[in-house]
Amino acid sequence: MKRRTRILIVEDNPSYRDAIVLALRHEAEFQIVGQFGTAEIALRSLGERPSIEPPDVVMLDLRLPGMSGHEALPRFLAAVPAAKIIILTQSDEEADVLRAIMLGASGYLLKVSSAAQLVEGIRNVVGGGASLDAGVARYILNTLKSRLTPGGTEALLTPRQMEVLVLLGEGLVKKEIAERLGIGYSTVDDHIAVIYQRLGVRNAPAAVNKAHVLGLFASPAKTETSRQH
Repeated sequence: MKRRTRILIVEDNPSYRDAIVLALRHEAEFQIVGQFGTAEIALRSLGERPSIEPPDVVMLDLRLPGMSGHEALPRFLAAVPAAKIIILTQSDEEADVLRAIMLGASGYLLKVSSAAQLVEGIRNVVGGGASLDAGVARYILNTLKSRLTPGGTEALLTPRQMEVLVLLGEGLVKKEIAERLGIGYSTVDDHIAVIYQRLGVRNAPAAVNKAHVLGLFASPAKTETSRQH
């Protein structure tokens, strides 16, 4: 039987924390291994003598008492390197989004997200994709497309790899990317491995943000031409 996805919740608002728990407990594939109101206590639970099972996913608020979510994010990745971090916050400020992604967050969801969106977001990151609020994703992709560097994509990523990167930024998982592009799952997996290696990142949001920083995204006309080949 497939092991359930272990989830750790770090949220200081008890009512909202209870709402997350209620939403996730209806899903048999998920197991909540811990709920904490501060990052410090959550990190202690994962220390040398852990009091909880290592999580597969950490649902992390940004505005926490004491250590902020941004400060805690790399510490969670150090404590549980295999874990995926999903930021769950009220903030849609550009600086917060980009900083979280640069620090290694695999997802960024707003607290207005429905229970179904939370569940789908967790499934996306567990499946190797990204989990971005629709408005956040639009902001990132529009910003990327505004940074045009002619010839930049050829220097680092192939047109096909750029197509895969765009779809990762839209929140698609590997299977969906394969279906969208009409290629095999293993081919998508290979492309993503190369993208991460060449950009020096470990997850999809970080890859999208790194492409933004490097100005790798082609113009719409150029991208469309590449799709025709």
